Amino acid sequence: MKKKIVLAYSGGLDTTVIIPWLKENHDADIVAVCVDVGQEADWNAIKRRALDTGASACYIADVKKEYVEEYVWPALKANALYEDRYLLGTSTARPLIAKTLVDYARKEGAAAIAHGATGKGNDQVRFDLGIMTFAPDLEIIAPWRTWDIKSREEEIEYLEKRNIPAPMKKADSYSRDDNLWHISHEGLELEDPANEPRYDTMLKMTVPPEKAPDKPEYVAIEFDKGIPIAVNGEKRDGVSLISALNKIGGANGVGLVDLVENRVVGMKSRGVYETPGGSILYYAHQELEHICLDRQTYAFKQQVAQKMGEIIYGGLWFTPLREALSAFVDSTQETVTGNVTVKLYKGSIFSAGVSSPRSLYNSGIASFTTGELYNHADAKGFIRLYGLPALVRALMEQAREKP
Repeated sequence: MKKKIVLAYSGGLDTTVIIPWLKENHDADIVAVCVDVGQEADWNAIKRRALDTGASACYIADVKKEYVEEYVWPALKANALYEDRYLLGTSTARPLIAKTLVDYARKEGAAAIAHGATGKGNDQVRFDLGIMTFAPDLEIIAPWRTWDIKSREEEIEYLEKRNIPAPMKKADSYSRDDNLWHISHEGLELEDPANEPRYDTMLKMTVPPEKAPDKPEYVAIEFDKGIPIAVNGEKRDGVSLISALNKIGGANGVGLVDLVENRVVGMKSRGVYETPGGSILYYAHQELEHICLDRQTYAFKQQVAQKMGEIIYGGLWFTPLREALSAFVDSTQETVTGNVTVKLYKGSIFSAGVSSPRSLYNSGIASFTTGELYNHADAKGFIRLYGLPALVRALMEQAREKP
């Protein structure tokens, strides 16, 4: 009986090549597993492609609900970003995909798991670490780390020699990843940071900001303990909520990020990210935290957000530190409940009002009108004690300068 290899299959260029390559280089049956995290895909066509190119079976695993609730929401509640801008669209999905691949490998009795991540990229780290966490006994096959193919053009030639249709044209061979949260683009003109992105032909979810409507659009979002639960007064589950905001944000040119980032493996790379719904949610969530969290908690949470971004980007989702930081974040979200209205206009997001039953904003204290809760005279003693180290140092320096 042949051994089985479970392949993380997307139907894109890399995995279309990998099926025949595995069959030519390994004496094994290839089981293709498509993990549905919300990407726009014709799953029936993708399944046919997998079988036509040599897979013995192809499964579609719908994990969108789990992806949103167990991966996206924790990142959102943390306000986790990588290098200040990247909303971790690919990074949050890869751990779940790895976990799902292991589930299917166990069901199929597979001896190995294969993936199409390149030897230069971050995804090889995320896939490998996820697989190692749940199945340290399984072999991991990453063809990009071993085969002689050196470019996407050579991949297309590989398919042409075998009369296998390529799933894309050479002129549109961006390396893309998409899911419910985002779409990423790499390659072609983006490989030179001096080039402006060709937004008119590249973008899939978002219109270029200059082509967005000339009239602003207002969006109201309701949160419960840090989790968005309604858009414009309509209660929604996580999947449909993100989908609705993607359409609204995309139509207004919101959520575009053009970033040269530091990959885990040490090099810099450039990518363009479309995260329209996610950008709206991050902005709104942070606005709500500004009125619901005290100063010290908010300040420390900013440090946690940066660390969380680094951990998630680096493929370390299934680690004690990530779990501990998420537990801290969850504790801070107990009071992050309320409503936020944002204004979208030609790629920008503006606050248009925020309210919460747990708000720490007190107009009786903050108002310029003197009230009972705040006595201006108290400020003098506070400032003297607060600045006491500076005062002592100044007195000391003054004494030293005297003849």
